[in-house]
Amino acid sequence: MSWNLWLPFLVANLVISVSPGPGAVLSMATGLRHGYGAALRSIAGLQAALLLQLAVVTLGLGALLATSGTAFLVVKVLGAVYLVWLGVAKWRARVEALDEAGSAAGRPRGGLFMQGMLVNLTNPKAIVFMAALVPQFMVATAPQWPQILVIATTMVVVDTVVMSCYALLATRFRPLLRNPNALRIQNRVFGGLFVGAGAFLAASSR
Repeated sequence: MSWNLWLPFLVANLVISVSPGPGAVLSMATGLRHGYGAALRSIAGLQAALLLQLAVVTLGLGALLATSGTAFLVVKVLGAVYLVWLGVAKWRARVEALDEAGSAAGRPRGGLFMQGMLVNLTNPKAIVFMAALVPQFMVATAPQWPQILVIATTMVVVDTVVMSCYALLATRFRPLLRNPNALRIQNRVFGGLFVGAGAFLAASSR
């Protein structure tokens, strides 16, 4: 991929990643509650899903979601339901303030990677958008796999950096979570954001 193609692709990915979405909400919520180390697990899950979505687009399956209303609707409903479920679970989460060392009781490290994967995988708009964006930056007459490797690396690095910034920003407020009332408010805010994201996904047409 030439610099003339790569630089616009880099800028497009920065804009897409910085735009708040379910991945950003998850990164901030995890960073705030469990710290950046735990947030990296969620972020790794987001990137694994991103690579799977790119593979779907590369194999041409993204066109199915773009053209089949039924397939798009099924994935969209599943994604909306999952986000609402995350929101309700966050809203109802038990209030456990951080101890003096900044540790959270019951830290769900094992499920954070899968949670990140599911947040991205159940968003059909991401696949459709990727199917529309990626071909614009590929040269049909050049070898395909080197271009796909550059595209995948760029997307993962950019999104990892941006999601890490969201998570690190959220960790600055962790001392507040030694207060049970502040923790309860945090659960309500992020629970509401997840539910809102799910409702927005469900209500959107494409």
